[in-house]
Amino acid sequence: MLLSLLYVLISGIALPVGGIQMQYLWRNQLGDVYSLGLGSAACLGAAAATMSGWCSLTVGSFICTLICTLVCYFVTLKVNTQQLITFGILFGTFIGSLGTIVVTNAPTGDLLKQYYLWGAANFRLEGVTSGDIFFSLVLFGVGLAAALSQAGRLTRHFKEEIEIPNGGKALLLLAIMCLVTSAVSICGPIGFISLGIPNLSRLICSSKDIRKHYIISSAMGVGLLLITYLVVQYVNFGIYLPVSATMAILALPLMAMIFVKSPADEHKNTP
Repeated sequence: MLLSLLYVLISGIALPVGGIQMQYLWRNQLGDVYSLGLGSAACLGAAAATMSGWCSLTVGSFICTLICTLVCYFVTLKVNTQQLITFGILFGTFIGSLGTIVVTNAPTGDLLKQYYLWGAANFRLEGVTSGDIFFSLVLFGVGLAAALSQAGRLTRHFKEEIEIPNGGKALLLLAIMCLVTSAVSICGPIGFISLGIPNLSRLICSSKDIRKHYIISSAMGVGLLLITYLVVQYVNFGIYLPVSATMAILALPLMAMIFVKSPADEHKNTP
């Protein structure tokens, strides 16, 4: 129970912080840790690790996400932001398709069930080892430390006061990758909080200082994820409720807030 709550906390911080960094790095509200295929790559690595047994969940996720990050970095050298996000969505679909092939060819039904329970993101830590936990905590620490140390630079970049060079963008992508992997490799894919929560944070706080959005996004991410976890555990009406699907339902009113924002508010929050 305590370990599950620890990863509710880690996921509630890692994914929104990674998401808001993506939005600041690309100066685009569609920036998301999943939009460049990082989440799909983490799932592919976990699937390959589960089905083959060649490594642990976290190591498999880390390797695949690192490869995906490097591909996205080299693409950034050739295209603009809008094209990059389009590429990321298509690339993520490609990676997701590879994951589907791996999973549907599971050697045994038990492995297929194990992967599904992991992918349901219910914080049951299916197939997770102590080594996975240690590695994920290291990744989380590295990613969070990088986010805090680069906060001022990202804020100035978002305001268009400076332009982060390609090498700096590569390092930031690697740091974001650490945050994504620390959560997804243990808990499975968790939607909404890496895209919706950062946008909500920017809606309720007009400040462009990313450090404020780290705090607001983390608080909202942990809160929403904790509520979802408690509903799944104790108000499930006797059926199995995956966290991601349940969160999408609970977050519907929050999503509505993003889209009913007035044009004046939109203009006010535009860098």
